Amino acid sequence: MTHALHPSAALQRISPSPTLAVTSRVLELKRQGIEVIGLGAGEPDFDTPDFVKDAAIEAIRAGKTKYTNVDGTAELKASIVAKFARDNHLTYTPDQISVNVGGKHTLFNAIVASVEAGDEVVIPAPYWVSYPDVVQFAGGTPVFAVAGADTNYKLSPEALDAAITPRTRWVILNSPSNPTGAAYTHAELEALGEVLRRHPNVWIFADDMYEHIVYDDFRFATIAQVCPDLYERTLTVNGCSKAYAMTGWRIGFAGGAPWLIKAMAKLQSQSTSNPCSIAQAAAVAALNGPQDFLKERAAAFQRRRDLVVGMLSEIDGVTCPKPEGAFYVYPSLPGLIGRTTPKGRRIDTDEDFVGYLLDDARVAAVHGAAFGLSPAMRISYATSDELLREACARIQSACADLR
Repeated sequence: MTHALHPSAALQRISPSPTLAVTSRVLELKRQGIEVIGLGAGEPDFDTPDFVKDAAIEAIRAGKTKYTNVDGTAELKASIVAKFARDNHLTYTPDQISVNVGGKHTLFNAIVASVEAGDEVVIPAPYWVSYPDVVQFAGGTPVFAVAGADTNYKLSPEALDAAITPRTRWVILNSPSNPTGAAYTHAELEALGEVLRRHPNVWIFADDMYEHIVYDDFRFATIAQVCPDLYERTLTVNGCSKAYAMTGWRIGFAGGAPWLIKAMAKLQSQSTSNPCSIAQAAAVAALNGPQDFLKERAAAFQRRRDLVVGMLSEIDGVTCPKPEGAFYVYPSLPGLIGRTTPKGRRIDTDEDFVGYLLDDARVAAVHGAAFGLSPAMRISYATSDELLREACARIQSACADLR
C-alpha cells in the first residue's frame, strides 16, 4: 500500500514570511504596469560599497570559488573576532564564531540546534516575523512578552520576568528592533540583565543586526558587553546585510559558547554547508575596510525618519513613536479602526487598513498583526526622500478620506 507524500508536521507549524509576501505583491503589481510605492521591504536602498564589490571580483579572479570550512573561512572568522573587539569590546576566539547564510540562518541554526519539544523561547512583541516560526519549526513554544507603545516598544524587566518559566531556554533581544526601531540603552540592558541573573538556565539571543543604524547620538550597546557575567550564555548575532547594504550576499555571523557554535556547524554541515565563498571574501573587506560611510548613511536614514515621523504624526488617529535606530517606524492605528473607506468597506483590522492603502493609495506597508502587536503597521523608510514624501502624502490623504 502506498501513502501520498504530504508536507511534514514541522513545515505545517510555520507560515510564509508576511514581509516577503508584501514585497512579492508589490513586484507583481509593478509587472502589471501599476505604479506602487513599496515601503514593506526591510533592506537599505543604498548600494554595496565599491571596495566590497572589488574584493568579491578579486576573489573570483584569484580562484576563491571552492568549498570553504562549513561555518566560515579562517580569514572571515578572524575579521569577525576583530569586529566584536573593535565595536563591542567583546573577546572571542575563532572557535566561538559561526558564519551563516544570513542572519535568519544564524537564528535557524541556533534554535534548531538547541530547542526541543516543550522548550519555551521568550520573544518580545512586536517581533521580527521569523522568530516565532523558527521556534515552532524546532518544536518549541514561543512565549510573547508585550512591549507596546507605552514602553516605547521596549521589553520591561517586569514583563520579562513574568514571561520566564522553568521551561524557558532562550530570550530574544533585538536592538535596534525590526519592526519598531526601538533600541535599548545601557541602563535598560542592565535592568534586563538583572532579571536574567535570577534565571541561570536561560540563554540570550542578542540580535544586533541594525547596530550601526542609530540616531540622535544614541550609543549602541549589546547585553554581553553591558553584563559580562552573561557573556557565557549569550549568542551575539550580527551580519553584513543592513549596515553594509549586502542583503543579497547572505552573510550573518555570531559569537558564542564553543559547544553551541560546534552544534550549529554540525547542523549547517547537513543543510547549506559553507556560505558562498565569494560573499565571505566580500564580508572580510566590509568588516576590515573603511567604516566612515556607516555614519553618513545613518545620517541619511535619520533625515528620512524625521520626515516620515513628522508627516504620519499629523494624521488624526495615528500615533507614531520616534525610533532610535533601524529604518522602520511602527505607527499605532487604534484611531482608524472602525472607520469606513470611500468605497464603503469597514476597517476592522490593521490588515484591512494596509489593504486599503495598497488598493486605493498604491502604498505598500506591512500590517501589525504580522509582528504580533495590533493595530499598527510597519513602514520601511529605506527609500528616497522624494518617494517617502509622496507615500506619506498619499497615506495622509487616504486617512482623511475615511469616515
